[in-house]
Amino acid sequence: MFKCAIIGVSGGRAHGHAEAFAHISRGEIVAVSSRQADKLRVFADRFSVSSRYIDYQEMLVREKPDVVLVNTPPDVRLEIFRAADESGVPGIIVEKPLATEGEDFQAMSEFARDARVKIAVNHQLHFQPRRSELQRRVADGAIGEVRFIDASAGMNLAYQGTHALQAVQAFYPQGIPASVFAQVSGVEGLQDTPRKHFAPDRCVAAIGFADGVSAQLQCGPQAPRVGRETVNTHKRIAVYGTRGFVHWTMWGWEMNVDGDMEAGEHEYGEEDILGQAAMTDAMFAWLDGGPPHPLRLKMSLRDFNIILGIFTSALNREVVDLPVEPAPRLIHALRRELE
Repeated sequence: MFKCAIIGVSGGRAHGHAEAFAHISRGEIVAVSSRQADKLRVFADRFSVSSRYIDYQEMLVREKPDVVLVNTPPDVRLEIFRAADESGVPGIIVEKPLATEGEDFQAMSEFARDARVKIAVNHQLHFQPRRSELQRRVADGAIGEVRFIDASAGMNLAYQGTHALQAVQAFYPQGIPASVFAQVSGVEGLQDTPRKHFAPDRCVAAIGFADGVSAQLQCGPQAPRVGRETVNTHKRIAVYGTRGFVHWTMWGWEMNVDGDMEAGEHEYGEEDILGQAAMTDAMFAWLDGGPPHPLRLKMSLRDFNIILGIFTSALNREVVDLPVEPAPRLIHALRRELE
């Protein structure tokens, strides 16, 4: 049985992690940590966790968890990674976005080179049952050779666009990002908040892969509206191949192969808890010597480099080759330029 601990209990994703353990047989939550005592008590009471800590480092030393689920703002995540690695924690699942800008991306990349801890980023949509099936069918060649990908999210690049970008990788994992050309606008998402999710309000980007395949990414109010409920459910991806296409949203799907159409609906909440559980199980399998986690840090750093390329392209008004060497203080530069 894998011992799991949660750092940070605010927000829906921490609850999503805990609720998913109803569908997990190989692990259990043994401890939780938060600097906010009231929220810590409410969360731990709800999920019947007796071991509670204000200091997460004390929790790591005393509880010796196998997997730590990190739900903090991105500006403190590298600190937690280092503490977990020094404490001998085998695995971490961390909430997105992975970083804020170029400086912490570079520091995280340097950390990853020598770290022993295995880290995966929490893009649970990858493991939702319907999307997993569609990803497998595309990988098996059902729509032929992939030619073009169109992905979008109703919120900005930091809040939900990272899910859309990861979906591109999920349906086309063999693609090597080679260039990006982007435009951004809006400063509301660049203002400082406790969550530290910094991104312009709107983004449109053309991503080129080394083999000639291309992808379009849209994030923000101008993106297609495909959800039934709040704006965070307006995520979608369409993949076009030589034999047909597949289109997935958080509420339904369609697939056309050689002119034959299939389609259906699904419930986001039901899919999501199963996806969260499957993602956690994939971490357990990785720690047991199984296949590398598809959302491992290496792949997520590659995706975040595309984000840094989007920021750089928008600022410089030019196509940017990937991987990009980010300039310092990109978020500050975007604020100054867009204001």
